Amino acid sequence: MNLENFRSMPIIGILRGIDAEMIEPLVDAVISAGLKTLEITMNTKGASALIRKAKDVSGSRLTLGAGTVLTMQDLENALENGASFIVMPVLIEDIVKYCLKNKIPVFPGALTPREIYHAWDMGATMVKVFPAKFFGPEYFRQIKGPFNKIKLLACGGVTSENLKDYFLNGADAVTFGASIFRNDWLLNRDFKTICSAVKDFIGSWESFCSLNKSC
Repeated sequence: MNLENFRSMPIIGILRGIDAEMIEPLVDAVISAGLKTLEITMNTKGASALIRKAKDVSGSRLTLGAGTVLTMQDLENALENGASFIVMPVLIEDIVKYCLKNKIPVFPGALTPREIYHAWDMGATMVKVFPAKFFGPEYFRQIKGPFNKIKLLACGGVTSENLKDYFLNGADAVTFGASIFRNDWLLNRDFKTICSAVKDFIGSWESFCSLNKSC
């Protein structure tokens, strides 16, 4: 994962519960929409093979990572199949230590101030604040008060409508998942609508950036 490229568009799409037949059209859809970074969760059936297939389909057009990495076996499987960054819902110290040693960007999950500080102190690339939607954008402003140097990734509940509020309150990056990769759209193979929704999400980021010189 090229972190400079990620900072230029700090958005991660999250794929969960998909099947192999969806990979190629989904990858094509998100690339067409302008997305640069995508994770596939390791609790998806056949996740390792899905990461490999997505990497084969996307080539250098997409940065691929693994989410919901909970064990060292998950980590090994993800990296062997082409994941270039690692995301967790919680902090698992052995995984963070391995990633640091091998210079792999790692995004452990945390929620409370103590958890967030501990994850950053361990060496997190960014701390994934999860689930963000139950605390909202204001929580990020409060956290950034004492912890202004900690990089925060907002996960859970970020939409094209509230995205700017998260960034204005201190989020350094955001994710989207089931709100755009909706079950009904996936089941109906409605990749055109998914592409449009991703474009809207990215458009909100671009609109925010056009008014904010820090982007």
